[in-house]
Amino acid sequence: MKRTLKALLLGTIIAGLPISSALAQTRIATVDVQKVFDKYWKTDQAIAALRDRADEIKKSHDDLVDGWKKAKADYQKLLEDANNQAVSAEERDRRNKAAESKLTDIKKAEDDINQFDRQANATLGEQRARMRKNILDEIKLAIASKAKSGGYSVVIDSGAQTYVADPSGPYYSPTLLYSSDESDLTESVISQLNAGAPVDVSGADQKKSGRK
Repeated sequence: MKRTLKALLLGTIIAGLPISSALAQTRIATVDVQKVFDKYWKTDQAIAALRDRADEIKKSHDDLVDGWKKAKADYQKLLEDANNQAVSAEERDRRNKAAESKLTDIKKAEDDINQFDRQANATLGEQRARMRKNILDEIKLAIASKAKSGGYSVVIDSGAQTYVADPSGPYYSPTLLYSSDESDLTESVISQLNAGAPVDVSGADQKKSGRK
């Protein structure tokens, strides 16, 4: 019902038609969801967790690459030894076989690295999506709470971009057509969400922001 009301309202404004008395009584608020997301303390926490996980993955990746580099160096040494004419043909043959075995190790190491990277990217992507969804769910609940307490029946994301098909060429346009400061809930939603932020007893946050 709310989506239908919002679509009807926006369509009426775009068309320049008079708004019905029922719609005129509808209280509409705006929220810049992206701004709320960026300023929510849990977003910084999630980004830090993702960064730590990425660092762990990079360390494991670097260890695999180091093993691959060592295998390549060993392979080159075995090839040189296999071409040493000072040793018997039987010994050179043995060293050639050892080089072939090492080449197999190199190819396996390359496969392991590629598989690890694919899995790591998938894992990070899933973690990032899960954290983003959890945060957005909390933001939506906070917006709903503010809207209900303020008597708003429709809330529009003022930061969203809407795809517009135009004969002269498609483009992206802000969803919001007009808003007054009184109807914007962005800062109040941010304040509500950050009211539960953990207190930094060391005062590091205050020093960072220049406050005493």
